[in-house]
Amino acid sequence: MKSITVQPASSVKGEIIVPGDKSISHRSIMLGAIANGVTTVRGFLRGEDNMATMSAFRAMGVRIEDDGETVTIYGQGLHGLKEPTDIVDCGNSGTSIRLLTGLLAGQSFFSVVTGDQYLRKRPMKRVVEPLVRMGARIMGRDKGTLAPLAITGGALNAIGYESPVSSAQVKSAIMLAGLYADGETSVREPTLSRDHSERMFRLFGASLEVFKNGVTVRGGTELTGQEIGVPGDISSAAFFMVAALITPGSELLISNVGINPTRTGIIDILRSMGGSLELLHEREVSGEPVADILVRSSRLKGIQISGDVVPRAIDEFPVICVAAACAEGRTTVRDAKELRVKETDRIAAMAANLRTLGVAVEECDDGMDIVGTERLGGGAVESCGDHRIAMSLAVASLVAQGEVSIRDVECVATSFPSFFPLLDQVAGR
Repeated sequence: MKSITVQPASSVKGEIIVPGDKSISHRSIMLGAIANGVTTVRGFLRGEDNMATMSAFRAMGVRIEDDGETVTIYGQGLHGLKEPTDIVDCGNSGTSIRLLTGLLAGQSFFSVVTGDQYLRKRPMKRVVEPLVRMGARIMGRDKGTLAPLAITGGALNAIGYESPVSSAQVKSAIMLAGLYADGETSVREPTLSRDHSERMFRLFGASLEVFKNGVTVRGGTELTGQEIGVPGDISSAAFFMVAALITPGSELLISNVGINPTRTGIIDILRSMGGSLELLHEREVSGEPVADILVRSSRLKGIQISGDVVPRAIDEFPVICVAAACAEGRTTVRDAKELRVKETDRIAAMAANLRTLGVAVEECDDGMDIVGTERLGGGAVESCGDHRIAMSLAVASLVAQGEVSIRDVECVATSFPSFFPLLDQVAGR
């Protein structure tokens, strides 16, 4: 396992562009593959997770070309996918395996999906249960709740589903299955999760209706290929937002970032902590709002984080914890139990690593309390195989008193292969 040592920085400055949005990149391949005609995608994220999705659809007979600038998908239509000849490996990608399970449930063939050692531990019951209610036949480890999953596709029935969790992966899996169901399939969440699927379904011509905390999809509607521009991923930008906020004397412009309102919880939280973040040149690209984000170093203060903002910032909590560790006073995080079933238990992992760096942290079932400190200590920390943990610890290292050695950083390639060179660039190295 590769380790990396990150040195403290005197400031974070410059203008950068972060890689394309991971969620939108996944969905562009999936919908492009089952649409009629050609879909072209610019700004596609070539991280390992998205490449796993691309490989899965190539294995189902979809022609996908990638010249390094543009991804071109030759759609096969709603019923044009072919049975894969081997097990479909989703690597570390929860989005790939969960959304594919929904899509494969409506196909007229047999398939098996699996992933790496971390993905095989992640809960699949949350998608398997509603899909089985729709008539899908799915078998897997631990009574179908863990991968590998064996899926015998076929005709599906429309359902109305009340999801116990706010999860874009659950919602999107049901929406994809709904394209193949007889009638109208509805899913409602406790609070609205990210709505990239709703926006892209509409862009491709699907018949859907959005309502409060939910969506209805009509089955059988053919999709049409589109030209898609993928904005920078706000989850990737979040690391650099926090880096510039906590490092004195910093000013950083992050260009072309997606600011979908279901994803901007990170901006709301950091502003509530006293962070200086300014949105410039707001515009719309392929149905998604986009802006440039200007960040200046700020004196942060501890706040209470709970309620509806949590699902709007769920992937950014590891780096939010770093901001809290550098803030004045106590930051309280609640209603974030979903963090325990990500690539790793992110509550436990961040608590343990921050303690190693000299931060006082108290865990609870659905969150934690973090008492900020003026300056972090150095030490050896663990990514736990989680890309967002690894990158968050690298951000913390910028303001540490000594060297921070981060173990197992290969996982960063799943979402942000250029992260460490870009971090060195803005830190003036």
